[in-house]
Amino acid sequence: PFGLRFRDSAQSSISVEQFVRNDIARTIALGIDYAGLHGDHSGDANQPDGVAVTSGIGSVVGGTNGAAPDWSDIVDLETEVGQDNADIGALAYITNAKVRGKLKKTLRTATYGDRPIWDGGATPLNDNRALITNQVRSNLTKGSSSVASAIFYGNWNDLVIGMWGEMDMLVDP
Repeated sequence: PFGLRFRDSAQSSISVEQFVRNDIARTIALGIDYAGLHGDHSGDANQPDGVAVTSGIGSVVGGTNGAAPDWSDIVDLETEVGQDNADIGALAYITNAKVRGKLKKTLRTATYGDRPIWDGGATPLNDNRALITNQVRSNLTKGSSSVASAIFYGNWNDLVIGMWGEMDMLVDP
């Protein structure tokens, strides 16, 4: 009575094999992203060091026990990159959703009516792109804090992950 029609199941079903392949590829890609950002400097996990643990890369420390990011920290990150003559190319911030939320609620200064640090738009963080991924850890330990998050800033064209070969998945016949 309602004029309902059902599709042929052959037309509406997804390819289970392609679904599994996509899921495996996505998991591998997330692992590569994580290794590029945080890696493992112990040498035991057969991973690259990652940006967070690479020596010689400038950093801005947020206090003995961590600290909520403020406008000064954002400016200091850009200054640190500039002092290394690396403030060219694909400059962008990368952080997680928790930090974005905090920066949207934190004013640049304590003055009433001032803009939040993260002010939206195409370049939301001090006129730079800002990317969000939960691959950026939010459980870092700094002093007595174990809920610290990272904020990365730099020229992401300079992050190189060398891989030989290509991903190849073969279905076991």
